[in-house]
Amino acid sequence: MKAKVEVDSKGHKSVINACAEPCAIEKGMRILGAKWKGSIIYHLKDGPVRFNDLSRMLGGASKKMVDQRLKELESENMVIRRVLNDKPLAVSYELTEFGKSALSILDDLRKWSENNDIQLK
Repeated sequence: MKAKVEVDSKGHKSVINACAEPCAIEKGMRILGAKWKGSIIYHLKDGPVRFNDLSRMLGGASKKMVDQRLKELESENMVIRRVLNDKPLAVSYELTEFGKSALSILDDLRKWSENNDIQLK
């Protein structure tokens, strides 16, 4: 059943049949909405990228933050981590098919932001 808002005679609102779990938008935002996740996914769109190169592409993100977000994306099956070399350790990341499925959403968000000249405060 769909949630709806009812207003009583005094103008007080109450929700009937509220969702017991996050809605589809919230679920998607929990993956894509966390700081740097969308940018990481977008930078992996053309194929595997080594960790240090990815960190440089992101500019303002610390390596610790990039590492944390990549671990989250890996646990969410959005990216695959590949060890390229043991000594010194070198790894690359690439999108899974599930990760690639988010690219059209992120590209639409990029276009929306550019077309509306979104300014951060």
